[in-house]
Amino acid sequence: MIQFEHVSKSYGKTPVLKGLNFTIQDGQFVVLIGPSGCGKTTTMKMINRLLEPDSGTISIDGRDIHQQDKVELRRHIGYVIQQIGLFPNMTVAQNICVVPKLLKYDKARCEEIVRDLLKMVNMEQYADKYPSELSGGQQQRIGVLRALAASPPIVLMDEPFSALDPMTRETLQDEVKSLQQKLNKTVIFVSHDMGEALKLADVIIFMAEGEIVQMASPEEMLEHPANDLVRNFLGKHAPDAPAPSTVEHFMRTNLITVKQNRGVLECAERMARSSVDTLLVTDEEGRYAGTISIGDIRRWGRELNSIEPIVRQTARTVRVGDDARESFDYLLDSGANYVVVLGEDDTIAGIVTKTSVARSVAENLWGDAR
Repeated sequence: MIQFEHVSKSYGKTPVLKGLNFTIQDGQFVVLIGPSGCGKTTTMKMINRLLEPDSGTISIDGRDIHQQDKVELRRHIGYVIQQIGLFPNMTVAQNICVVPKLLKYDKARCEEIVRDLLKMVNMEQYADKYPSELSGGQQQRIGVLRALAASPPIVLMDEPFSALDPMTRETLQDEVKSLQQKLNKTVIFVSHDMGEALKLADVIIFMAEGEIVQMASPEEMLEHPANDLVRNFLGKHAPDAPAPSTVEHFMRTNLITVKQNRGVLECAERMARSSVDTLLVTDEEGRYAGTISIGDIRRWGRELNSIEPIVRQTARTVRVGDDARESFDYLLDSGANYVVVLGEDDTIAGIVTKTSVARSVAENLWGDAR
């Protein structure tokens, strides 16, 4: 349990935090959010004593952190930042084990930690790679794993995904939430994105001008925003906001695609790694070409060098800007799993799934039946 009691902080004559009082329970995913300069990052950095309060007490499990050695405290608190900060001269495995080695873990235990953590994010094959050989999203995954390597009970995350593209960001959000739930960690996450906060948080702490405006679950905040500032931040997520009605508002963008000249075995392995039975296929210019299923690979794959002869064009396609209701009706009536959304240049923008239908119902998208 993390407890703030009457915590204040000023920079010169400017107050940054004004007598904060709140408690974070063990195992909660807490998101700090609010306008720029509201004090959310300052609040988070006080938990591992990167910043010190002018007054008040911060305690973890009943112990005042200011009575503890800073270095020892930080070894038991994971920390993930936007800039990642991987050591370029170390492999992925060595980066992950920085803190375990400081804690004198033996070689066998370090290897076990690396193996288990990389397996959780399907990156086992990257243990001996260097950061320069990884994409931005892969580097950020390793940054998250490094923060978890010594199994700290608390993990701090300071806008870790804000520099990533939307597709990678959404995937990493899902992975971090899954890891937090599997490992039962207390996560304090700073964000400027209310959609991200609503997706990840058990509790949202909304701050403004160094004070807590509202501390509530996502559902409570959506139903009962404390004031107009919170309501404005909620924006399109608020129940009374105008409902989006086109497919791009509901499509998934974290997709697995392959080019039509790829090998059969490669595609089968990608399906297995990603736990899917179908891949979206593009041509060499990135335009949508169709889909390939594991059933067709099993039936015809031994006879083929590439998947091109067994690519099917049976999936329903729509365009960005099309009415979402038509796609929803099709999914419900046909039993299909998804609709492919294409951009003007025939590239794949995303897919609308049955989960999108469920979300629209949950948001009471259409209001009264027409």
